Amino acid sequence: MRITTLAAVFAVLGAAACDRPAQPADAPADAPAAPAASAFSYASTADLSGFYMPTSRVRAGKWDLDHVFVGQAAEFQAWTGVETETTFAPVMIEFSDPASPMAETELGETRSVKARVLPTRYAVSDDRIEFEGTSPETGLVRFDGRIDQGALASSRRNLGDEGVVVTGTLTAGGQTVNDVKLRWWMGD
Repeated sequence: MRITTLAAVFAVLGAAACDRPAQPADAPADAPAAPAASAFSYASTADLSGFYMPTSRVRAGKWDLDHVFVGQAAEFQAWTGVETETTFAPVMIEFSDPASPMAETELGETRSVKARVLPTRYAVSDDRIEFEGTSPETGLVRFDGRIDQGALASSRRNLGDEGVVVTGTLTAGGQTVNDVKLRWWMGD
């Protein structure tokens, strides 16, 4: 009896591990392929949402890193990764062109030329933000950052401060920048 039960369990686990089709059978032929199931991973038990902004200038190619955005858990659950006409994702990186003119916004002055990079892959957990994406302006962008939960908790209690909460490596514009330090800001 035990051997039969054990064999059945392994058969079920084996079947569950099989690759699923990239698209449903009834999907139109020109529909974008669904991303691999492992391309987007969110496994955080903490609220990481907010803007992670450099504590000092981070330049990659002709671009300055403006921020890394991390959304709330519900935004991760709702986002499928196949949206083609979107300007939002639960993890995004935004750059600014330091040579562009300044523009007045509701949050103050900012550079007028920006490049928002949406993910082709991300993995977010309690202690790490991994991101990969592309944009016509920046090309391939990668970020791998380690989250300091103690510093993040302190920053959240103080509604943001200048303390470093994420340290990582950024690749953009064909250039890699190590030891990128980011602070947390809740946003408006």
